[in-house]
Amino acid sequence: MDPETSRTHARGGEVSGTAMPDDMPLVRRAQAGDEEAYEELIRRHQHRIYGLCYHLTSNHEDAADLAQDALIKAWKALRSFKGDSSFYTWLYRIAYNTVLNHLKQRRNRTPHLSLDDLDFNAEHTPELLELISTITPRRDIGLAELHQKLNEALLRLSEEHRTVVTFHDIQGLPHDAIAEIMQCNPGTVRSRLHYARQQLQGLLGDFLKQ
Repeated sequence: MDPETSRTHARGGEVSGTAMPDDMPLVRRAQAGDEEAYEELIRRHQHRIYGLCYHLTSNHEDAADLAQDALIKAWKALRSFKGDSSFYTWLYRIAYNTVLNHLKQRRNRTPHLSLDDLDFNAEHTPELLELISTITPRRDIGLAELHQKLNEALLRLSEEHRTVVTFHDIQGLPHDAIAEIMQCNPGTVRSRLHYARQQLQGLLGDFLKQ
């Protein structure tokens, strides 16, 4: 797999809706050495992989590099994929672990947010917008300002709580899939999500009630 090709794929692409297509025919072809089949798998999942990396790091360059690394790792490990889980769950776990390792290395650095980085896709996250609408009468908040506050609030959550919000409220993954990726039980996912939403409500409450 050409790293530059993976970098290009890591930055773009779309996945329409939340339904995951059947990846196994492409996976089998890719396991047999068909790079075009793997390129199609990348096209299906690249946007969400990049989104996961970005929402956990709030840095576009880091997210692109981490998404690239995850896609290359997945290509190298593809023959070991047995199909015990869905391909996207397996791929997301690789990306998730890649980001966690990166975050451990940068833990002593203060996350930096620039206005160029603040592009939280709020208009496509109905759960968060519903949360916001319950705690504010304001309807004229500028989207850019809302993006900034949401990013800042997300960065104040723990990695585990930020991850469940990213997976569930932003990317639309079900509890069972998140549990498989994070290697915990669905009940733990639900409790983390509940706690994370409470934390976000507290962090955003003062701003939104102004």
